[in-house]
Amino acid sequence: MTIWVNEQIDSSGMIHACIACCNESQAKDCHESFKQNLTEEQKLWGWVARLRTVNSWDEVPVNALKLD
Repeated sequence: MTIWVNEQIDSSGMIHACIACCNESQAKDCHESFKQNLTEEQKLWGWVARLRTVNSWDEVPVNALKLD
């Protein structure tokens, strides 16, 4: 099973927002939203929106909103 994980991460590596789902299209839409919602100031501070895949719900950060 492929699980898509969207994260907003600050320059220290701390995850501030995380949504995980099994639907690729939904995940890509979420990723675009995460990127667009970063302010210019956050970008200057090194914040990023990251989209990655994992193979198990055990690999998803515990603070993630998990969607099926």
